[in-house]
Formats: sequence, C-alpha cells, structure tokens
Amino acid sequence: MSIQLAEQFEENEQYEEAYEEYKKSYAKSPKDLSLLERLGHIAMVLKKPEEAAEYYSKVLELDATNPTAYEQLMDIYFSTDKYKYYIYRGNRHSIEHQLEHAVNDYRKALTFAEDDKQIVMTRFTIATLLEQIASPLKAIDEYLKLLEYDATPEDAYLRLANLYVKEDAPSSAADILERGVKKGFNNAKIKESLAQLYLKSGQPQKAKEATENELFKIKCMFELNELEEGFAELERLKDKYKNKGEYHALRAQYYFMKGDYDKALECVNEYDKYEKNNPLLFQMRAMIYENKDDDFNAHLNWGKYNLLRGNKDIAINEFLSADRIDDSNADLTAILAGLMEESGDKTHAMEFYEKLVKLEPTNKIALSKVAEYRENIGDYRTAADCLEKLYDLDNKNTIVIKKLAETYEKLRNKPGAIEFYNKYIERARGLDDYEKVKAKIAKLENSNMEEDSGLLEKIISFFSKNK
Repeated sequence: MSIQLAEQFEENEQYEEAYEEYKKSYAKSPKDLSLLERLGHIAMVLKKPEEAAEYYSKVLELDATNPTAYEQLMDIYFSTDKYKYYIYRGNRHSIEHQLEHAVNDYRKALTFAEDDKQIVMTRFTIATLLEQIASPLKAIDEYLKLLEYDATPEDAYLRLANLYVKEDAPSSAADILERGVKKGFNNAKIKESLAQLYLKSGQPQKAKEATENELFKIKCMFELNELEEGFAELERLKDKYKNKGEYHALRAQYYFMKGDYDKALECVNEYDKYEKNNPLLFQMRAMIYENKDDDFNAHLNWGKYNLLRGNKDIAINEFLSADRIDDSNADLTAILAGLMEESGDKTHAMEFYEKLVKLEPTNKIALSKVAEYRENIGDYRTAADCLEKLYDLDNKNTIVIKKLAETYEKLRNKPGAIEFYNKYIERARGLDDYEKVKAKIAKLENSNMEEDSGLLEKIISFFSKNK
C-alpha cells in the first residue's frame, strides 16, 4: 500500500509525506531502481541534495549506465564539488562512447582533486581511456605519472608494462615491473610477467631466477643451452605435465636444438592434440620443415601461422610459394581460392576453384562457385556441366534443380529446361514461385526453341569467323 499512498501524496504535492512512504517501500525493496529514482527526485524537490546524491549513487551501483542518475549528480555537484561534477560528466560521456570528451572531463577533474587517492583514480581512468582510443604514447605518459604516487594500484604497473611490450620495448616493460616489485607488488602475477619479459629481452638467466613455473624454467634452461639438464628435468616432470601442450612443445624444442627434426616433428604432432590452431604449432612445424629442406610444407605452415596472426597478405604469399612447388594439393588450393575470394580478387579465386574441381570432382562448394561464375560471364555450357555434376551428387537439391533448368533455358535446350522445371515443381509445392514456374513450363512447351550457345561461345565463334 505504501507505493500507492506515496504516489497519491506526490500527485497532491505533499512531498514530505510522499518521501516518507517511498522510504518505507525502499526498506522492503532496496534494489528497486524505480524507487531509488523517485526518492532521488523527491529529495531534490525537498532541497535535500546530499540525500538525493546518496540515492542516485545507489542507482549507479545497480545500473552503471543510467544517464538520468549521472545528469542529476552533475546538477547536485555543479556548484558544490567541481571534482565530482567533472567525474560524473566524464562517466556520462564514457557510457555514451564519447571517450575523447570523457578524457577532457577527467583532466578538468584533476585540477580540483583534493588528495592523492582522487588523483590516482582519475589518472588511472584517463590512462585506460587513452588505451581504448588508441593513443598508446599518451597512455604511457599517464601511467608514468601515476607511478609517482604511493596509492598506485598493481594493475597500473601491469598495464604500463603491457603497453611497452606492444611498443616493442620489452626491456622498458621489465624495468616497470621491477619498480612494481620494489613497491611491494611481489606476487606470482608480477613475478611471472617479469620472467616472461626477461626472456623476451634476451635475459634468460634472470628469467630462470625470477620464475616459479617449472616448465617455463626449463624453457629458460634451453635458452641458456643447458639442454641435457633441462631435458632431464622435463622427463622428471613427465607424469605431471604429459597432458599439457606446453610439455610437448618443450620436448619439440629440445629435439629441434639437437638437430633431430623427425623426433621434433613427432613432439609437435603431440602438441597439436592439446593446442589446436595455435600459431606456435604452425611456427614450429615451419621451422622444422625448413631444416628438413621441405620447402612446400615450410611455406604451407608459415602461411597458416601468418593467417592465424592476422597477416593475410603474407599468408597468401606463403601459400602461393607452396603452390608453385606443388599445385596438386587440394587443401592448399581450397585455402587459396577462399582467400582470393575474401580479398575481392574474383578472377584468381575462380582459377583456384576451377583447379579444385579438377583435383576434387565431387567438391560441391567448388562446383557451385564455378557454376555461378561461369553463368555470370555468359559461359552457360560450363555452368551447366558443373550443375549437372552437382545434381548427380544430390538429386534432391531444389536450388540446383532450378538453377540447372534456368541454365538449360539460357542454352535454349528446351527438353532439358522443361525436364528440370518439372523436377523442380515436383519438390516445390507450397513455395512462392510454384505457380510462376508452372506458367514458365507451359510457355516453353508452346515455344519454338533451338539450342543455342552461351555468350562466351558466341564471342569465340565471332572471332573465329573473322580470322
């Protein structure tokens, strides 16, 4: 009854009474957003800005993207607390995805910050936003300013180190994490990140000393050329890690460094069981095949590696190099056809799809692609050949049946067109074009049609006659 009574009081502008009744309802339902918003609104009407701010803050705890709450809090603090005013304005711009405006608001908030805690929180927010709007150097500057304060969170060190890694400066990243360790952030996350950075920056001994990860320590030993000691440790840990991909990757590294490439390849194949489609898998295979002087498989695996890394142009070049060595690999041909098509190179894509049809005469995708392309350029004869093969593979496919009927019609093959239009309507009852196709059959049956060649054949014939 409290809510209805409160609404009645509010409608009668009895705001004090309405406020008290809403409070009673709120005590029973503290997560009711509409109640919180009403309490905030009435508190503002009653000129109780502190209480209104409390209610609107609770709204944001439940719904961090509530624009009304931000607007009201901005109004509350506009004259009384400029720091909070700009923080809430920045928050509002953030939820509206106006990140550059948000950064400007937070910078203004900094000028009104009263203590280190506010400064750190605000600078950290600015830095993370600068990362999002792809301004890594500006973000680095903000994080560096943050490190001057005792209240700086651990995540700031990790984020800054990660930015340096992205900027290809692993030594600088390691320096930052070392500062974090000296500041007291000496937990496993920081230590392992630091060990990884030491190895990336060519300091395997320091990496070995920093890490507590058993397998990573062995990796460091291999980098230090402590091959036999590292392998002995790896064998000791076999039962513990034999079902992890990293274990098999390390065994592959050991045999690779020993020059036993066949054994290394066996280990990589074991790694494949646990780490499907990991770029490292194809990188290891490519390096092994290079040392085995198997250029085809080296290029093939470098192509797959670069494709997974997002380097599509490099991948295509590697695949083309492999194809020049052996153009009879159907899987490679299919990859190249798909990549050429994705890149918008329709002509070269079709060259590979046509080659794929020769390598795999029952490949439905290749047959369909070639049929569509050949029809588009007026080569109806070849299109019909592909569609006939598709029909042989699946004689219930209504799309193929109708397409074949249309292609026969374009070839002026009256019996073939009528036959396949009839096959189509046998399976197309209830479809939108059923009556339309029936009418087309009737028209064909009453027409005089002689079989004709397609556009391409006509062009070839024209030039042949004029030689």
